[in-house]
Amino acid sequence: MMDNPSGTRIWELDFLRGIAILMMVVFHILYDLNTFYQVPILYEQGPVYYIGKTAASLFIIVAGISCSLSRNNVKRGAKLFALGLVITLVTSLTVPGSNIFFGILHFLGTAILLYPLFKHLKPGLLLTLGTGIILTGFYLKRIAMPNHLLAPLGLMGPDFYSADYYPLVPWLGLFLYGVVLGKMIYREKNSLFASFPFRQNPLNTLGRHSLAIYLLHQPVILLLLSLLYRSFPFKINV
Repeated sequence: MMDNPSGTRIWELDFLRGIAILMMVVFHILYDLNTFYQVPILYEQGPVYYIGKTAASLFIIVAGISCSLSRNNVKRGAKLFALGLVITLVTSLTVPGSNIFFGILHFLGTAILLYPLFKHLKPGLLLTLGTGIILTGFYLKRIAMPNHLLAPLGLMGPDFYSADYYPLVPWLGLFLYGVVLGKMIYREKNSLFASFPFRQNPLNTLGRHSLAIYLLHQPVILLLLSLLYRSFPFKINV
């Protein structure tokens, strides 16, 4: 979700980020319509659900790829995790009853900070490890925990709820797939499609500013919906 800090931008990664942020905006519009204005839109299953998960998956894979291109993954990871904490605090103050515990920014920040543990592993081992983490995620869903202390790892206590939740297991596995792609196809840190004629396009513009758009899109959506429905969906707690 962050810009590539290397000297030369790889336009196709911006393009994928652009697709992801566009899909996430669409998902959140539909989510907000259901949650705040009771429009009968299913977002926990079906096409809308997969729009959201596909967007998150693209962000996670591209983040894994970008780790091999970045000069300072510690700074990137810490920044994303800190922004995740800010979003948790702001939503808890502005949206009564909301809860964002280990959402996509918390996950991406943590995964990037963990990257040095995987940096020197061979692609085959990373693929095996990533697949094992993903498969373990299916097993962890069956384990009932007495509290939420291990929720970042995918072990949830009773009545756990988070409006945005991407635990390390299984999502770290997808991140490692991205690391593998970075190692295998971006060794030279150059675009694979440098001569492609349409490198400058609206999706690339969205992708270059995906983090800013992610941080601002929900307030903008809620403001526009409140104008459309002539009703603000909640009161701010301060």
